[in-house]
Amino acid sequence: MNKRMFISAAAILLLAAAPFLFSLFYLNLLAEILILAIFALSLNVLVGYTGLVSLGHAAFFGIGAYASALLSKEWSPQFLVTMLASLLIAAIAAAIIGLFCVRVNGFYFLMLTLAFSQMIYSFVHQSTTLTGGSNGLSGLPSPVFGTLDLSHPVFLYYVILLVFIVMYIVLSLMVKSPFGHVLIGIRENEMRMKAIGYNTTLYKYAAFIIAGAIGGVSGALYSTFNGFVSPNDVYWTMSGSVLIMVLIGGAGTMIGPVLGAAFIVVLETIVSSYTTMWTLIIGGVFILFVVFIPQGIVGFGRALTKPSANRLSFSRKAKALVKKEANQ
Repeated sequence: MNKRMFISAAAILLLAAAPFLFSLFYLNLLAEILILAIFALSLNVLVGYTGLVSLGHAAFFGIGAYASALLSKEWSPQFLVTMLASLLIAAIAAAIIGLFCVRVNGFYFLMLTLAFSQMIYSFVHQSTTLTGGSNGLSGLPSPVFGTLDLSHPVFLYYVILLVFIVMYIVLSLMVKSPFGHVLIGIRENEMRMKAIGYNTTLYKYAAFIIAGAIGGVSGALYSTFNGFVSPNDVYWTMSGSVLIMVLIGGAGTMIGPVLGAAFIVVLETIVSSYTTMWTLIIGGVFILFVVFIPQGIVGFGRALTKPSANRLSFSRKAKALVKKEANQ
């Protein structure tokens, strides 16, 4: 436990020192990783902990992004106001969509989430007067946090980092709580959880709303960071991308989606600078992970450290046995 706390503290200090260590390009890249990490963590609530594979999570990301963009443009550029409003609107949308989706499982759940996501994409794409249609919304005002102008990249980075830390802590506490244990139980054996007496549909519904709300937060951060939002942020490919991040990083773990987001963003940045066929390469990498490392980066790391831990344990037992024999 102390080791985990030490690593977490070191990671936070390193992230906080990033503006002093990296150029503006890498700082923006890190900010994008943190935003998409929040998005991946939100999907992980469904995929990793509840066992519900969604291919429509971009709907909530897009709702949060458009809500934040419209509110900042038409009402107030106050970051806290637009962020909380985006969270609430995304939660309401998730509550409505979830009423239909949580009643089914497996393939039907996946297809139903995809259908709702495409409906929202169609609305965004065709509502030219409200959302700008295929052109999206651009020219968003610079966000402000109280009296602090967040147009400066360093200030905005620290706000994004703060939101990431808060979301990570909140989700960590949630998955370790009795509520989180019930979600894991549903993932492992829903019929047994029903037999015990749990209303699994209600728990899945709650998880769906939480995942949608946090997905909306990441979308709001994304539109604030880019100063632009387009229908591509709601399209099913966005759902596919974040699902890949969760699976490559390690579903059902807290750090996995963060590592997956970092891996995909960095790989995409490097590969796209050399070839226009970067999506083909990322697809190939995903296939390799699914076939050879199904537990993701976290699972691969555990597999590497487990043999050494077993050897150390065996060595200690052998020494204890030799000492016992010597004493006799």
